[in-house]
Amino acid sequence: MFGKRGNDGFGKSGSIAPPPVAAPAPAAPVMTRPAAPEVLAEPARDPHVSRQQVSSPPLAPQAAARKRPARTELYYDTKSQVFSALIDTIDLSQLAKLDAESAREEIRDIVNDIITIKNFAMSISEQEELLEDICNDVLGYGPLEPLLARDDIADIMVNGSGQTFIEVGGKTIESEIRFRDNAQLLSICQRIVSQVGRRVDESSPICDARLPDGSRVNVIAPPLAIDGPALTIRKFKKDKLNLDQLVKFGAITPEGAVLLQIIGRVRCNVVISGGTGSGKTTLLNCLTRYIDGHERVITCEDTAELQLQQPHVVRLETRPPNIEGEGEITMRDLVKNCLRMRPERIIVGEVRGPEVFDLLQAMNTGHDGSMGTIHANTPRECLSRMESMIAMGGYSLPAKTVREIITGSIDVIVQAARLRDGSRRITQITEVIGMEGDVIVTQDLMRYEIDGEDASGRLIGRHVGTGIVKPHFWDRARYYNEDNRLAAALDAMDKTKD
Repeated sequence: MFGKRGNDGFGKSGSIAPPPVAAPAPAAPVMTRPAAPEVLAEPARDPHVSRQQVSSPPLAPQAAARKRPARTELYYDTKSQVFSALIDTIDLSQLAKLDAESAREEIRDIVNDIITIKNFAMSISEQEELLEDICNDVLGYGPLEPLLARDDIADIMVNGSGQTFIEVGGKTIESEIRFRDNAQLLSICQRIVSQVGRRVDESSPICDARLPDGSRVNVIAPPLAIDGPALTIRKFKKDKLNLDQLVKFGAITPEGAVLLQIIGRVRCNVVISGGTGSGKTTLLNCLTRYIDGHERVITCEDTAELQLQQPHVVRLETRPPNIEGEGEITMRDLVKNCLRMRPERIIVGEVRGPEVFDLLQAMNTGHDGSMGTIHANTPRECLSRMESMIAMGGYSLPAKTVREIITGSIDVIVQAARLRDGSRRITQITEVIGMEGDVIVTQDLMRYEIDGEDASGRLIGRHVGTGIVKPHFWDRARYYNEDNRLAAALDAMDKTKD
């Protein structure tokens, strides 16, 4: 099916010629993982084969979990020879017509034949590793595949072709994974971003994108990245976290989780504040689970990653400028436009600039229950950053007026943090009360206090209440018949101090 082999078993003379330009092969269905001729040793034979026509199935759990031996130069040399022979033999236009599993099996059969004919001295386990790597190169994301298949990895950080780090259990460790060279790494980066209509090259060396499972991707390529392309992937777990699981992990107490449920349920305007990697997006996903199913929710994100479970959700995503520098759609454009779409709640994935003013205006004009995240280390710093972002938008408003807008819009700030032992905790739930003179007044409903650390270096701490009996949103909770549950949660939190 893929072409007759010559006397040497894999010569070009025996391969099927690609179809003429005037009669392209029928397009295969678009799969999750695209074929990627650009990472091969030679270009694809058929120009009509799209990169999005072949995909690879997920690796078996045992294959994903298996620790790979360190690669040697001999291994990469052998792989290069087998790869070149495979490309001389196989017809990618025919391969694109197969389903993912059949394509993988066909590649494995041909690679086994090549290894036999070339008489490479390899053990069975080494041969299996080679087969898996080559299938991943042709059908998937190359060396990244085994890392993407693992659900215990939170982040993948590739610093050029020769160095890859992963975060597991809150700790960053170096992985044995590496790429053939920077050209292969850049090709894989281009393949990832092309799936969402973006590009990364010398003229556009910075790009944000996402994988089909929602994992967040950032690429920065040469000449900005001096030592080769830098690829960062924030992986999403296959099983989405909820507040019950956050309680199990110690990120919050059961009483604190009830308080967050009530905050989400009674349509408080919430800002989730935290540093990089503190779990802001995860927490935002958890809070949105308590939005009523009949509400119309519109999300605005730079890279779509929120996964709301409600039936009436409209997802919007920004767009970078094209190669001529035109056509950019900013976060502010999205927030302003969604106000015309009759939203009941607006969810902004991350507030970074002047769009904060439009979000605050929306929160203050009938869109109660809106939410967003912001980079800040404390609730007080979160409020200061909002003021700075409004000033960045060119608004010449008095400082007191800006603060009045903020206090009239934000009800609750939830502070998330990644502690020095790698654990993630919700460290504060803070109400925005109002103004006293020119100062914004806040009060903590709950905070996390660190008592010390154990022999293994893990921090020991506890969530405690602050003695607040009736929070500022008490009337809102009573309107939604949540006042009794709110009182019980606050009372239980207060007792944890004793």
